[in-house]
Amino acid sequence: MYSRFTIIFLILLSSFISVGQIKKVLFVGNSYTYANDLPLILSKLARSAGDSVYYASSTAGGQTLQGHSASSATIGMMQQGSWDYVVLQEQSQRPSFPMSQVSVEVFPYAKILCDTFRYYNNCSTPMFFMTWGRQNGDQGNCASWPPVCTYEGMDSLLNLRYRMMADSNEALVSPVGAVWHYLRDNYPTMNLYSSDGSHPSLLGSYAAACTFYSLVFKKSPLLISTDYGLSDSDASNIRNAAKLIAYDSLSKWNVGKFSPVSDFAVSGFMDSISTTNYSKYADAYLWDFGDGATSTLFEPYHFYSIEGTYTVSLEVSKCGTKVVSDTTFIILIGSIEDSKRINFSVAPNPVGEFFIVKADYIINATNVCLYNLEGRKIKTFPSFSSSEKSFDVADSTCSVQAFMQIIFVF
Repeated sequence: MYSRFTIIFLILLSSFISVGQIKKVLFVGNSYTYANDLPLILSKLARSAGDSVYYASSTAGGQTLQGHSASSATIGMMQQGSWDYVVLQEQSQRPSFPMSQVSVEVFPYAKILCDTFRYYNNCSTPMFFMTWGRQNGDQGNCASWPPVCTYEGMDSLLNLRYRMMADSNEALVSPVGAVWHYLRDNYPTMNLYSSDGSHPSLLGSYAAACTFYSLVFKKSPLLISTDYGLSDSDASNIRNAAKLIAYDSLSKWNVGKFSPVSDFAVSGFMDSISTTNYSKYADAYLWDFGDGATSTLFEPYHFYSIEGTYTVSLEVSKCGTKVVSDTTFIILIGSIEDSKRINFSVAPNPVGEFFIVKADYIINATNVCLYNLEGRKIKTFPSFSSSEKSFDVADSTCSVQAFMQIIFVF
């Protein structure tokens, strides 16, 4: 009996153990990535934190993004699909070159690789590997391009250019170079470089892996429990640096920046509305007009059969992420001769001290009411008969868009 109880207890207990994340990562780069086998280090660090990384690499020595864009091996790996991330790392010097050169030799191929990856992996994310300035700057190009003569100059250019590539391609950036910079400033005896002053030492690759863990899993690198052969103090300092620079500022490195955003405006034409869609980063749209009708068009037009207060909502989505926004307005249907619909415009918009209504033909209105977005009446105006009418609202609070609230009563 005791053994049976113990077995049952252990089974029940196991159901409460947290299951870690599993991510598939394709590394596209060169010797900065394969030095010390960075993908393997990331995999082992993730496992120590309860997570898993499955990876593949296309990392020929000295390879550029331009070279990868024409590489059948690299494209073939992308075509395998089902990757969560592709990590793109340019040759160590190219992004720090003059902008005129980077614009021709780097940026176009970053875009090609991002576009190609997304073509085969629709809901996956490109991530740029921000590398670091050389220990004493790029002395080989110092004479022709003085900004790279020092570590600080070269590193600042690499930081800028990788963020530019990430922003222009709606991608993430893993700020390995920024973590290195923090470690150099705060732990000057920690040598992140190998003997050539360019490639990473094991310390440098461990710092890179901790940074990637923060971005890939969106988790604190303090969860990592292996020092990977480093001293306890060095490994701890590196994990803390990655947390401070990468994990504590995920939005700075574009995490969440390109998630779907729902945003729209509605303009009224008596018993109908037209929509203007300002949403971003979405590929599917679901409109709810508040009267039981829906639409999946980008900018639908809708007629109402019953006057009343309606809430229009727009749900946008991409790859399973959904966001909703809504607005409320009033439809008041009047009696219009010959069943014509009044098509009118309002300016200025937003309203200041006055607004002017212009219609296609003469409006015979017994009453005009101005409402705010919440459906609360702001002001009532006297009757008029004209195709163009100016209304004074200087004594009202009218910071809303007038065309959404003007109601004509006939």
